[in-house]
Amino acid sequence: MARVRHARLIAAAAALALGAAGALAQQAAPTPIVPASAPAAGGGSIPDLIIAFLTRAFGPLGPVYALAALAAFLIASATPLLLKKKQDPIEKLGRPHINMRGLKSRSEQVVKLRYDQGSSKLEALAPYLEPKDEAELSSIRHTLLQAGYRSRSAVRTFYLARGLFALLFVLLAIGYLSLRKDGVEPATYLMVAGGAMGLGYLAPSYWVTRRKQQRQEEISNGFPDALDLMLICVEAGQSLDQALMRVSKEIKHAHGSLAEEFEIISSEMRAGKDRATVLRDFAKRTGVNDVSSFVTVLVQSATFGTSVAEALRVYAAEMRDKRLMRAEEKANVLPTKLTLGTMMFTVPPLMLILIGPSLVDIVNALTGFGR
Repeated sequence: MARVRHARLIAAAAALALGAAGALAQQAAPTPIVPASAPAAGGGSIPDLIIAFLTRAFGPLGPVYALAALAAFLIASATPLLLKKKQDPIEKLGRPHINMRGLKSRSEQVVKLRYDQGSSKLEALAPYLEPKDEAELSSIRHTLLQAGYRSRSAVRTFYLARGLFALLFVLLAIGYLSLRKDGVEPATYLMVAGGAMGLGYLAPSYWVTRRKQQRQEEISNGFPDALDLMLICVEAGQSLDQALMRVSKEIKHAHGSLAEEFEIISSEMRAGKDRATVLRDFAKRTGVNDVSSFVTVLVQSATFGTSVAEALRVYAAEMRDKRLMRAEEKANVLPTKLTLGTMMFTVPPLMLILIGPSLVDIVNALTGFGR
């Protein structure tokens, strides 16, 4: 299997090399176009006839399109063989032979701490899709974690999406330019293809950034309500673990991301992980300042032996006040934002209605006076 993969990759690389060589040869010594009525067995060789046919059908860049399509076909045919990974027989020995069909246990309702526990299809491409620098890998993994992508293959999928989107945008740009009736210069092709490649490369990063901001905003908006419910549960006699689990069930439909994080905290605590470590990991996964302050309050409360209910009561009141202040801040900024729209879309029509007739009369009077 490995030999087949290497052979396919070598064939794709050879096709790309031949395509580049053919394009350079065509630019260096352009082949004269064979008339449409010329027979196939005419004076030119078969490659010359093929280049002439592609030039007549698709324009001067027809051979380049054909070589690009051939390279894409070879890459597409080699990709399934590259992604297919043979199952290790030793891994079968470690699996429990239990029929889980139709089993609806409580563990299925708990969020998975690791989404892809099996072997991922992108695992074979890990050396090519993951950055070599540990700092960069840790940074992008932390960003994806805050955006809600916690699987082991999240980094590989992200870099694969970058490459695929860049290729897709380039193909769309070249297809659009080739369908235009007027001629397009090769320099224009290069500029548009480069811009499309840049947009496609940056599109996944923009999506992850927006997803991270939306998730953090959702957690910030739902955190005061979750603290109020947690305070009620703790004052009713429940432990912190039970309170987190109950709150996650209550806010699942209103604040899904926060409920998911609470379920992860509860599962890690039941697994025996240290409470302070679990809470600090929770603050890192969310990236919200309010959550970090909350974790600090709980850790200090556990360290100094103070009442958790009293700490929750004080911090919940602060969170409610802070949410009210954010709402008032948005309300105070709204008139300033509406001022520009009012000046652009209300004042000009009003001035036209009020002054327009007078201006017409003045122009008519001045025109008659000049005559």
